[in-house]
Amino acid sequence: MPRVLLLLPTTTYRARDFLDAADSLDIEIVIGSDGRQTLEDLMGQRALVLPLGGGAENDVRASVAAIADANEKTPFDAIVGVDDGGIVVAAAASDRLGLPANDVAAVRRTRDKREQRSAFSAAEVPQPEYTALDPDDVRRLLAGERLDQIDHVTFPAVLKPPELSGSQGVIRVDAPGEMRAAAQRIVDIIKGSTEETEECSPGSGALVLEEFVAGPEVAVEAVVRSGNVRVLAVFDKPDPLDGPYFEETIYVTPSRHSDRDLRDLERVVAIGVGALGITEGPVHAEARLGDRGVRLLEVAARSIGGLCARALRFGVGVTLEEVILRHALELPVPVLVPEGAASGVMMLPIPHAGTLREVRGVDEARAVPGVVGLETTIPVGSAVVPLPEGDRYLGFLFGRGDDPAEVEDTLRRAHARLEIEIS
Repeated sequence: MPRVLLLLPTTTYRARDFLDAADSLDIEIVIGSDGRQTLEDLMGQRALVLPLGGGAENDVRASVAAIADANEKTPFDAIVGVDDGGIVVAAAASDRLGLPANDVAAVRRTRDKREQRSAFSAAEVPQPEYTALDPDDVRRLLAGERLDQIDHVTFPAVLKPPELSGSQGVIRVDAPGEMRAAAQRIVDIIKGSTEETEECSPGSGALVLEEFVAGPEVAVEAVVRSGNVRVLAVFDKPDPLDGPYFEETIYVTPSRHSDRDLRDLERVVAIGVGALGITEGPVHAEARLGDRGVRLLEVAARSIGGLCARALRFGVGVTLEEVILRHALELPVPVLVPEGAASGVMMLPIPHAGTLREVRGVDEARAVPGVVGLETTIPVGSAVVPLPEGDRYLGFLFGRGDDPAEVEDTLRRAHARLEIEIS
């Protein structure tokens, strides 16, 4: 029986879906995470407590050493990093054990938007114009000093931290005069997200300023084998993402954009993946389709986050998690034809900060024709925080239908049935 080490942080939603996929493939799973209680609940003794640390160097070294020790007792056939917190460790540990994986430096490039933008520039990948602000630049900006390097930036622009994900800390600024307040807010968010980490990453305190690209945004799910990119699905994001914050809500596939746009999108994503040096495993990319064509926003060396992967099925019920595990073990991957006509997911937004008291109308939302699932992921009584400070959604709503427009309408009607009480 193949044995796979699955690396995931305690905040992930995806453990159960990967375990179900492993059961269907008769794979033994060992989970490596940074929380003992969560591990024992899921796996009992088949677990490793690892200081994943989001990729901080000391944590990576300690995690790789612990994985190597465990491998001496019972070897692993593959190591899979599920979320951003585990992908660097997965690459480093795979290299140590001689397992197929991405180069560690390539994975680190996907975790730092400054390095990613630089790699895209070197390969002439279409992307937003940008400038990187190092920690000294940020300190000068917060002190009210003028920065010459932002003179060439066209406003409106987007200011973002280099290492956070899921739109956390991403703020639109419409004029240079808004930079100082936005930068202070982002710096506070960075401090809050790393306050429990003993070792700061190289990107701490830095920011990226890039042009705001108007136009619809899309997400691409793909898998890479020996550097060859195989697109699995393209999600439209029908809600306009114009700021000031960039809370994603609805994803619907297949895309309603033209075949020409989709061909250009696949081409640009493939060039971006190559520019970063990603050669193996799942990829999640985001792009804008603006007046000047495709502009690549970012590429992650992992699959789509949260529970959004449940919106995808291939062939006869094959899940994205099963595709990822098959790929990691170099097992045959079936022909990946999307199952059904159209599907989608809504990430339930948090309307305002406070304490979640109740979610009413769940049965009514599930009763809407076309709804195939609704799961809340924040327990009642918990604190909730919207973007840009927050990094979680209230839950996930899933729909299927004959076409993307029908799925989008289903999701909106079901969401309208929910009443979310936050005090």
